[in-house]
Amino acid sequence: MGIISEKYLFLYPKRYKMDLSAFLKQQRKQSKLTQEELAAKTGVGLRLVREIEQGKTTMRMDKVNQILALFGAELIVNLKTNKHG
Repeated sequence: MGIISEKYLFLYPKRYKMDLSAFLKQQRKQSKLTQEELAAKTGVGLRLVREIEQGKTTMRMDKVNQILALFGAELIVNLKTNKHG
C-alpha cells in the first residue's frame, strides 16, 4: 500500500519511506529488467518509465499503478483529517 503526496512519496512497506523514482529503479534492477523490458511487460510507454525514474512529479496515477502492480505496490491518495474544525 502506498501514500501519494506532493513529491509522490509512498510507504512500502509501511515502515520504509522511499521516493517513487528510487523505488521503481531499485525494483526494476532487482528484477533484472531494462527500462524497455519493464515498459513492454507492464504495457506502458518507455518514455513514462524513464520519466518516473528521472523524478518527474506529474503523471497519471493509473499508469504509475500499472507499473507498480508488477512489484506488488500501488499509489493511493491519503486524505488528511482537518484538526481545526
